[in-house]
Amino acid sequence: MNFDRITAEPDKLEGKPCIRGLRITVETVVRLVAAGWTFNEILADYPDLEREDIKQALEYAAASTNVHFYSLREPA
Repeated sequence: MNFDRITAEPDKLEGKPCIRGLRITVETVVRLVAAGWTFNEILADYPDLEREDIKQALEYAAASTNVHFYSLREPA
């Protein structure tokens, strides 16, 4: 998968993955979605973002979970 909207610069936000070189981290976007914010709400509060930025941030976060496996609790 090509993450052409995700950047990481050592001198910006400690090298955390950001959206298009902006000071908006993938983590911020994912946390907003997890908190129940809609794409439209995120775009209203972060006018530099585009809908595709949010989608790619979620795809990047999903892809990054393939690296580690955690022991999960068995369903009840």
